[in-house]
Amino acid sequence: MNASPASQVAGKSRAVRWALGVGVSVMAAIGLVLLFLLTLATNNRALYERNYAWLFGTNVVVAVLLLALLVWVAVRLVARLRRGRFGSRLLVKLAAIFALVGLAPGLLIYVVSYQFVSRSIESWFDVKVEGALTAGVSLARATLETQASETAARTRSASAQLAQVPAAGAGLALERIRDQLGATDVVLWSASGQLLASAGPSSFQLHPERPSAQQLRLVREQRAMAQVEGLDDLPGPAATQDARVKAIALVSSTSVGLLVEPRFLQVTVPLPPVLVANAIAVQEANREYQERALARDGLRRMYIGTLTLSLFLAVIAAVLLAILLGNQLARPLLVLAEGVREVAQGNLSPKAVLEGKDELDGLTRSFALMTQQLADARETAQDSMGALDEARARLQTILDNLTAGVIVLDAQGLIRSCNPSATRILRAPLAVCVGRPLAQVPGLEQFASAVQRQFDDFLAHRGSHGPDHWEHAFELHASPSGAAHHATSLVARGAELPDATHLLVFDDISDIVSAQRVQAWGEVARRLAHEIKNPLTPIQLSAERLEMKLSGKLPATEQALLTKSVKTIVQQVDAMQRLVNEFRDYARLPAAELQPLDLNALIHDVLHLYESDRARVAVRAELDPRCPAIAGDAQQLRQVVHNLLQNAQDATEQAGADADGALPAVCISTHWSEASRRVRLRVSDSGSGFPAHILQRAFEPYVTTKVRGTGLGLAVVKKIADEHGARIELANRLEDGVVRGAQVSLSFAPEHAVAS
Repeated sequence: MNASPASQVAGKSRAVRWALGVGVSVMAAIGLVLLFLLTLATNNRALYERNYAWLFGTNVVVAVLLLALLVWVAVRLVARLRRGRFGSRLLVKLAAIFALVGLAPGLLIYVVSYQFVSRSIESWFDVKVEGALTAGVSLARATLETQASETAARTRSASAQLAQVPAAGAGLALERIRDQLGATDVVLWSASGQLLASAGPSSFQLHPERPSAQQLRLVREQRAMAQVEGLDDLPGPAATQDARVKAIALVSSTSVGLLVEPRFLQVTVPLPPVLVANAIAVQEANREYQERALARDGLRRMYIGTLTLSLFLAVIAAVLLAILLGNQLARPLLVLAEGVREVAQGNLSPKAVLEGKDELDGLTRSFALMTQQLADARETAQDSMGALDEARARLQTILDNLTAGVIVLDAQGLIRSCNPSATRILRAPLAVCVGRPLAQVPGLEQFASAVQRQFDDFLAHRGSHGPDHWEHAFELHASPSGAAHHATSLVARGAELPDATHLLVFDDISDIVSAQRVQAWGEVARRLAHEIKNPLTPIQLSAERLEMKLSGKLPATEQALLTKSVKTIVQQVDAMQRLVNEFRDYARLPAAELQPLDLNALIHDVLHLYESDRARVAVRAELDPRCPAIAGDAQQLRQVVHNLLQNAQDATEQAGADADGALPAVCISTHWSEASRRVRLRVSDSGSGFPAHILQRAFEPYVTTKVRGTGLGLAVVKKIADEHGARIELANRLEDGVVRGAQVSLSFAPEHAVAS
């Protein structure tokens, strides 16, 4: 099971605090240990000389790190204080109190210790002490010189025993002298420095140390000499065993002659260890005293620096401890304050809690629980609001995709809302008129008045068991203009909503009415064709028979009247026959058989019939080669093109010639639209255009502007267009606001789109 974000934040913060505390503790411990070692170094000269520099440097590094940590914490405190975060002032006060508590006694002890160290160091270097040390060194030197003189005298006396002893037998005498004098080594040397005899360690050495020529010359002059050895070569405790007095004496000879070579007796006697130790101690003390006397200022700086560093570490540790302890005391309050601020801002995410056992930590847990309960309640409310918004969006989507128009009006007739179908059916900018009365929408004044009357009557006569809605049919007429505005037939229903608003739902039944009219005209055409066609042939035959029977039997005047009357009857019968055929063709128009069709090729075939030089009005073609194939019935579309071109020629001819005396050409064009993915066929003329009342019902049968027209041409075109799923539009061509003719447009889908 995963931990909550609040517990993760609290755990991370706790880990950071532990890491900071452990780091400070470790650094403080290292500083104390190093400070202790530094103190030991000041009391041990050898240790001081070896380790004081790096110990002091390491202590300084630790102090600098602690100071940097303190500065970082202080910067954070100042930043929190500037941001006005709760608890910042408390932390600053606690840090100041602890720092003052640690600094004041530390400064007092530092001042006293400083004076004590300064005066103590000065007291070390007293004149009497220096004189005593000098006298002790002189006394030790005199004692050693006395010891050397006595050894030289005894060696001279012992040399008399060798006067009559030859070199070959001197070994026994040397042993006896060694025992007498308590010497460690006795050697008999010749004048040339050759070893003649020896007793002691020299007997076992291949090349014993021989006296120098200067020493031998000095012995000849003084008869004997002695010197102390081993004190300068081995300073320290080891010199007490190696310190010795080496004496050399001239051996007297009883023989007289020039060839007699003198001999020298060398005796090595060890010095008493106590004497040597005391002499070395006095000498070492004097030397150390002199060195420290010369380094008096440096020693003072060393002790004062150690003392200052101790105070510095103590103060920094106290301040850091104050900040850490103050943070622990103020942390629950800070957590609560941050949580309250977030809740006030609307943030109900899980809050940090403290796992301690005191009351403040328990308060953070209670606050986090309360926040979680608030978050759960808000989430429930948001889920409800989300469901409501989803239902509203679903309802709005349904309304937007309804083919029926929907308008919600308040009791005063103001538009509260509407759907796109309402704007499309009424052809009025309803979306921008929300909040305004329906009666103020351009073109809907009469409709709004009629709707208001229906609502008033419905509300006035509504009973407890009466109908819950009203229904009425309306006819809307747009104002005359140069574009195709048809009469719109509506069936509207109204009802009252629970919040006292009015719901108006209406459907456009213009297509249904038009289809009913077309169906009715088709039925009328079928019956007329059946009822009128039968008597037309007998009438024509009867008139021709009368003319044939009476021709040549009547006077010229009556003959002319007969001929004219029969011709009139035959012409009218032919006209009636053509009318009947048109009605029959309209009523019996077969269903379209759609096949892939090249519209441009079809138009080229039809235009061959309009290329005669005697054509009343020329036809100009503008065909787009990009047009793809469409799905169409070639025979029916050929009839559409014929009807449109003939109507355009008739309209252009009725309008008359232009200023040059020529009739403008009729234009037939095709165009492929990449945006709409449709093929458009357009036929335009230069006639007088359509009157407004004709535009409203131009596709109904028997509606025409021609004197001899039946009004079935555009009706047939409309019916064929519907069979092909084409969109048909009828409009006047306007130039500078003046009608310059009419145009009929049909748009077809490509063949692959129809097939899919």
